[in-house]
Amino acid sequence: MSANEPEPDSRAQPSDLVQVALGARSYDIVVGSSLLADAGDHIAPLLTIPRTILVTDENVAPLYQERVAQSLARHGIACDSIIVAPGEGSKSFANLQDLLERLLAGRAERGLTLLALGGGVIGDLVGFAASVLLRGVDVIQLPTTLLAQIDSSVGGKTGINSRHGKNLIGSFHQPRLVLADSDALDSLAPREMAAGYAEMVKYGLIDDASFFAWLEANGGEVLAGDDAARRHAIAHCCRAKARIVAEDEQEQGRRALLNLGHTFAHAFEAECGYSDALLHGEAVSIGMVLAFRLSHRLGLCGEDEGARMAAHLAAHGLPTEAAQLPPAARRRDALIEHMQRDKKVTDGRINLILARGIGDAFIASDVPQAEIAAALDEFLVAS
Repeated sequence: MSANEPEPDSRAQPSDLVQVALGARSYDIVVGSSLLADAGDHIAPLLTIPRTILVTDENVAPLYQERVAQSLARHGIACDSIIVAPGEGSKSFANLQDLLERLLAGRAERGLTLLALGGGVIGDLVGFAASVLLRGVDVIQLPTTLLAQIDSSVGGKTGINSRHGKNLIGSFHQPRLVLADSDALDSLAPREMAAGYAEMVKYGLIDDASFFAWLEANGGEVLAGDDAARRHAIAHCCRAKARIVAEDEQEQGRRALLNLGHTFAHAFEAECGYSDALLHGEAVSIGMVLAFRLSHRLGLCGEDEGARMAAHLAAHGLPTEAAQLPPAARRRDALIEHMQRDKKVTDGRINLILARGIGDAFIASDVPQAEIAAALDEFLVAS
């Protein structure tokens, strides 16, 4: 780790423990090694009854399901398991209904705690199920991907997709605890790690230029598996999101900054059918490039700022050009139609996160649609 580390934040918890301050609903994010193997130590004090149901997917189950169950058993905690199909396709009405029916068939009761073991799809699906099961049960997030550890497991956003768009059906349902085991990242393919890294870069771009500079110096170590660099970066992102969530839990204001690049990204994902042809973080990478290009087009920031950001993303294996999009995601009119259905649309206006520079993002609700279309045209022509 280089000397370019951001100045310590006097409001932050120690690097391995971050609190999301929401009054009586406050909870901890624990960042460290061997957390899944020791999950029972952290979970046992939070349970109303000594019973949990762990929900995971077919890819994650063979890796960590038994590890968590054995840890809970050492504390006398029962742990039944439900395994679902992997991938964004699991975030559907049909799969939500199936999960809820399986939970009810297992005689779920209100004192039950659900455990969401997996990436962002599992976290979103299980969190939403917990919010509606018996009018609400507790959920603990056990994220196993970089993207989930630094972003989707924190803040209580849960939901499923609709044919009209991504995450359009959901609720805010805060977890009781988040255990971010950095060891779990060792099982990820480089493409999955890079996709999560895009969300990490986002934190530097929205309001923390010093963290972006730190990533420029240390991002390679984070992706290569250096534990100190990785844990530092995860904890830093969690502190940043915890502050924003504590200030604006239900995204009525500043929390929307976390959507930098996402309005474009969700449109790309929809056009790709929420498939592995384009991972969420890859879509966000291109979406952030577009957000900076649109910001430059509107005279808000210099072209060099966007070029610097795009170069960093590209250097770490992320797509930044239209030619890297699947052909299905290059139809301008279809992309705009998806953007008009985005959940952040207000009174028919597409709300975007734009930037005056690296570390200086802001919410824009008055961008003419013609300018958005022109920016997309310029970008897509380059393919």
